[in-house]
This record gives sequence, structure tokens and C-alpha cells, in this order.
Amino acid sequence: MAEDFNRQVIERFRANGGQVDGFPDLLLLTAAGRRTGKPRTTPLAYREDAGRYLVFGSNGGAPQHPLWYRNLLAAGGGTAELPDGAGGTVAHSVRPVELDPDERARQYAEQARRVPAFAEYADRAGRTIPVIALHPLDLSGDPALPAAIVGQLRLHHEDLRRQLTDLRARLDGAGAGAGAGAGTVVGTGAGVASGPDLAAQLRAHCLSFCHGLDMHHIREEGAFTAFQRQYPQLTPALTRLRADHRTVAEALTRFEAHLATPGADDPATLRAELDRLTDGLEAHFAYEEEHLLATSAPHPER
Repeated sequence: MAEDFNRQVIERFRANGGQVDGFPDLLLLTAAGRRTGKPRTTPLAYREDAGRYLVFGSNGGAPQHPLWYRNLLAAGGGTAELPDGAGGTVAHSVRPVELDPDERARQYAEQARRVPAFAEYADRAGRTIPVIALHPLDLSGDPALPAAIVGQLRLHHEDLRRQLTDLRARLDGAGAGAGAGAGTVVGTGAGVASGPDLAAQLRAHCLSFCHGLDMHHIREEGAFTAFQRQYPQLTPALTRLRADHRTVAEALTRFEAHLATPGADDPATLRAELDRLTDGLEAHFAYEEEHLLATSAPHPER
């Protein structure tokens, strides 16, 4: 029920430029799940404070901390989606910092003063409700930061390339083994069980790659906001990259739906679907690296 409610709030938030009746100050927080790596998006009440966004782990007064809190701290960051002031929403890359006890107490008391429901949550929870400050990425204070971020982006691309190569090898090896009637498939240096276990493993590997690619693009969307603010000349390139991300997101949705269909176990079919998903991905990576890398060079026009 909670997931259905959150899904409806998320849909209304995005359809109405971040405005949801009954929730005057709301953001969408996305972080990778600790176990699956799958992006998890949660609507949260927030308060802006000195350039950061404060969110509260009230969990509706439940006795345990919310999952988003554990996921966010485990991931070390995520994205916060907020109204952009022009009828849409914009994602910000954010770094979480849990407030120390004294500041937490002050900030939670202020939130409870403004929104009395938070006082009720604290009474019911029987625990210290954490307060997290989400610090948006800001490229203006450190000239070396843009190049460092692009360096990390390239490392992420290399990791995704390695995962894709490994996944293709598994699928090709599984197809060859199935054709030979072998009990194991050796394609990546390790035996992989055939039959139903093989199908389950292949689907799990495909999902892992999908979740990683999806979360990578979500993180990039947040970083793009900071790059565009600092380097407005990148706007045309970032507009194209955002469109690429939407195309990939749609393809990921189709691929995950295929994985969930009965009989979606044939390695050759999975390989063909994977190739359709990743067609053009290398060109996208190269374009992204080329244009964002330029941010580490001098910009005399600024």
C-alpha cells in the first residue's frame, strides 16, 4: 500500500511541476538500493536551510528508520528532484550529511513547530529520528572539481563496459552450452549451472546491469544540473544527453518487462534484446566524455 501511495505521489509530482496537493514542501529522493543497486525513489518533506535541503527520517512514526535513510547513507549520495520554478522539475546531485545531535535536535524541533505532525511522529517512533542535510553539488568553489567528476564518470563508463562484456560472454557461452547439451557453461572463467538455475542466473545478471546503468544515468542527471549552472555553454550538449537518457530509460523498461515474461530464458533471445538495449550506448558514452571533459579546460568567455 505504501509503495502504491508513493508511486501516485511521484507521478503527480512530475506531472505538476513538483506540486502535490496536501504536500507543500516536497522533494523526490533517489538512491541505489543497498542489496539490488536498483534506483529507489521516495517522496519526502523537506526544508531548505542555508543552501542545503533537510529531510527527516520519521518514517511516519514507525519504530525503525526508513529504508531510504539506510540506502542513502550506504550509497554516499543520490539525487533530489525539486520544482524548477518554470513548471517542471530538476534533479540535483546531493551529498548526505547526518546532523550531529545538537543541531539535529534544533532542526527537528523547528520542523515540528512548522509541521505539528512531526511532533506526533517523534512521540510514536520511540527513537531518535535522524535529520539529514542534502548538500547539492556546487562546482563554483573548486576549479579542480569538474575534471575530477568527469574522471569518475569515465571510470563508471569503464565499469559498465566491463559488465556489458561479461554479460554478453555469459549469454554467448550459455547459448553455446545449451546447443551442445552441456551441464555447465564456461564463458567467463567459471562454471554456470544449466537449466532453470542458468535461466535465473542470466536474468539476475541482466537485471544487475540494467539497475547499474539506470542508477548511473540518474546520478548523471543530477550532476548535469551543476555543470549547466557553471558552464551554460554546455546546454546544447546536455540537452542531447538528457534526451539520450530518456531513450535508454524507455529501453530499460522494455528490457526489464521482457525479463519478467514467462519463457524469457533463451540466451540467444536475451542477447538480441540486450544488443537492442545497448545499441548506441558506446557512442553516447564517448559524446558525454568529450563534451563534459571540456569543462576542465579554461573558459575565457566566462
